[in-house]
Amino acid sequence: MRYDREGPQPPTARGPLSAAVGAHLLGTGPLPGPRAVAAAPVYGDDLQLALYQCYELHYRGFAGVSPGLEWDPELLRTRAALEDRFLSALRADTRVHESVADAVGALLVEPVHGEGVSHFLRDEGELWQLREYAAQRSLYHLKEADPHAWVLPRLWGRPKAAMAAVEFDEYGGGRAERVHARLYAGLMADLGLDTTYGRHLDAACAECLATVNMMSLFGLHRSLRGALVGHFAAVEITSPPGSRRLAEAMRRTGAGPAAEHFYDEHVEADAVHEQIVRHEVIDGLLEQEPWLAADVAFGIDATGHLEDRFGARLLADWRAGRSSLRVPLPVAPTPRGDSEISHIS
Repeated sequence: MRYDREGPQPPTARGPLSAAVGAHLLGTGPLPGPRAVAAAPVYGDDLQLALYQCYELHYRGFAGVSPGLEWDPELLRTRAALEDRFLSALRADTRVHESVADAVGALLVEPVHGEGVSHFLRDEGELWQLREYAAQRSLYHLKEADPHAWVLPRLWGRPKAAMAAVEFDEYGGGRAERVHARLYAGLMADLGLDTTYGRHLDAACAECLATVNMMSLFGLHRSLRGALVGHFAAVEITSPPGSRRLAEAMRRTGAGPAAEHFYDEHVEADAVHEQIVRHEVIDGLLEQEPWLAADVAFGIDATGHLEDRFGARLLADWRAGRSSLRVPLPVAPTPRGDSEISHIS
């Protein structure tokens, strides 16, 4: 049996579910049973890490874990049970707008007195808080656009062409040095963070894991293609103003040119992407499959629900003067050169 050697190291367990999934991946133990899945807090560290471990097999896997486990029937049954808990909670806890137009309209309104994470980091965030934010967001940004690529075979015609155009930009327009995941590695290097894919999984809080798990959940299921499009719309529509604030935070704290450039790039690129997603991807999809409107609205609003939970966790910790991470980051070393981050692209 062949085992991956280049993937990230398996994470440290956070409870019986993630411990059992991790042991199964390494061939040293049985998977958790239905009672254990049902008993775990749905948004808690243990269930979210167990689900993240299952999903990561569809990306780069883990060092020492067989790639063949990606389609292991027993593991898929466990993943399905974890997904059912997670999706049921999202549907129960998310306040969904009555229409896609209402959901999109809410995203387009910027509050006069914003109190989100990007506002905090722009106005008063310190470098250690920017490092914590960047480390946690790396769980997505080092595979930026990958969860959304799964929707392409499930679309056709107008929405497919538009979605592919946006993804092409995310992947650097054919230029490796402009792939957004690579640009994010440059940001991390400016902040003195280890740019290795998956390096900061152990540090990330459960609220962060849930935001990434939601993308994988929507992306891996054809039945949730409408929710994935809604999620993508929420990301692209809210990105320009949020990225502008984060770019200002990077400049104010002297984080570095690559850190500034990542967010400056998203201000410009995502302003264009917003129009494409709204008018070509969403409108095109609903013209073909109008029955997916409720799913698109759900995807938009579920994204807001989980992002609000993550933001509340960060701000509560930071305003109390404590770290938002499960394990501390190493002291920032001297920023590394471009050659040392090339492997993430």
